[in-house]
Amino acid sequence: MCSYKFKKQGGGVVVVVDISSQSLSHINGRPVLQPSNNSHKKNNTCNFKISPPPISPKIKKVNDSNVLDTNTSNEKIVTPKIPKSSPPISPKIKSPIKKVKNDSSFMIVEVAGSIAAARREQVANMQVQRKQRIAHYGRTNSVKFNAAAVDSSSREAKRCSFITPNSDPIYIAYHDEEWGVPVHDDNLLFELLVLTVAQVGSDWTSVLKRRQDFRDAFSGFDAEIVAKYNEKKINSTSIEYGIELSQVRGVVDNSKRILEMKKEFGSFHKYLWGFVSNKPITTQYKACNKIPVKTSKSETMSKDMVKKGFRYVGPTIIHSFMQAVGLTNDHTITCPRHVQCATQKPIAM
Repeated sequence: MCSYKFKKQGGGVVVVVDISSQSLSHINGRPVLQPSNNSHKKNNTCNFKISPPPISPKIKKVNDSNVLDTNTSNEKIVTPKIPKSSPPISPKIKSPIKKVKNDSSFMIVEVAGSIAAARREQVANMQVQRKQRIAHYGRTNSVKFNAAAVDSSSREAKRCSFITPNSDPIYIAYHDEEWGVPVHDDNLLFELLVLTVAQVGSDWTSVLKRRQDFRDAFSGFDAEIVAKYNEKKINSTSIEYGIELSQVRGVVDNSKRILEMKKEFGSFHKYLWGFVSNKPITTQYKACNKIPVKTSKSETMSKDMVKKGFRYVGPTIIHSFMQAVGLTNDHTITCPRHVQCATQKPIAM
């Protein structure tokens, strides 16, 4: 219960408020005036005393960093500090790379025993071995490379990669003696064109094993004789030698086109070698998987031969034909035949 008294002081009015102790409450440490249900008390005055605001706990550094000292008195009350929840920290993995300071810059060096260091060492060893095996590459022309320097023990390993230990001897002999050698004989050019077409859908080994059958079927690839085959001869040739009828017809048609090339250019080989200016194309492939299945030159030849009436002369077949007759030397640079084909004399015209 509060009572009000008025006093005059210095020409003014002073209001004196008496606050009953029953109407004073504390909320959050502060005095708050509340009604006391109009109850009458004898003691109408109270001593108003405001308690100081609570003191925030002070963090005091003790031995344990997770402990807070919240006691402001002499007694020490230790309250454990609740750590905030945090995701688990993954263990740190030491990087196999070190930074070495060198002339105001940092140079990355792999730690010995790391995967990167082992890989670098392996690559370096491979490069050294490769330079020893191919000492001429990038320094001198492959044609000038001394083939005699390649010993017989390393020739087997340095053949074109499509020659494997499991390759048939007849195929190995074809690679070592014929493939890539310049050909200027019209009958042999005609033969290799027929064999190239025949190996489509098959393989060179199977075709080479039947090479003599093809020679017998087409009269030694004499274009003048084959061009005279009539329908009866075509059918009998197909049945006797087991050659597809359409393929026999294609050979007869191509023989007629060859005779036309002889009249126009003087010979079949002059027509073909005119596409490369009478000089074999010597490539510098490091591996057989880098050799394309066709080139711009084979596409040019194919278009012209199709225009002149030849059959089965797509750019892929013509590129294989160019390799067979030495129009292009596609032996890999590590193969001994690469140099030998470039320096070997052409087959008799």
